Amino acid sequence: MLTPAPSVPDISLYQAHAHSGLRRLVGDDGPSPYWAFGWAGGTVLARYILDHPQVVKGRRVFDLGTGSGIVAVAAMKAGAASVMAVDVDPLAALAARLNAEANGVLFDIQTTDYLDGAPPDCDVMTVGDVFFEAGLALRVTAFLTRCQAAGVEILVGDPGRKPLPLNNLEHVAGYDVPDFGQSGVVPAKVYRFRSAAS
Repeated sequence: MLTPAPSVPDISLYQAHAHSGLRRLVGDDGPSPYWAFGWAGGTVLARYILDHPQVVKGRRVFDLGTGSGIVAVAAMKAGAASVMAVDVDPLAALAARLNAEANGVLFDIQTTDYLDGAPPDCDVMTVGDVFFEAGLALRVTAFLTRCQAAGVEILVGDPGRKPLPLNNLEHVAGYDVPDFGQSGVVPAKVYRFRSAAS
């Protein structure tokens, strides 16, 4: 069902609900459709970008772990020159494409694991809700360190999950937003990523 995103009513998303039948897409043994729910990191980044469009206006954006595509949609609405939305889950890519069309924007979508590769050709990287597991957090931090060394500006959105590499993050803004699995709203922050050496 297409509904305004909580805390970001400028954007409408197809989201899971009790009768959406999304479990049929992944099967009983398949991964949970995380892209079908509202997560605080993506929500806080989307809200920040729409409130501060100058951070993406006229720039090439790379949205790592795009999920539903909420951040990619926000970036295009805020005037980004282009957006590359990336997720390892092909169903997330499909959801992001549907959400882009529903919001009247267009961006490129890839289902690729970039974390062990070279920095992508972009000006700004947005990273929401990827620091939820220690091993993944180490891979993401190493990748972001390489990207920052290549001159990419990196914005991270997160509600303060345990593996978050706080030593690499500079607080930029905060909003109280909903988070999947939580009642009410949670305090979530936007950070600028900095390598330990910078």
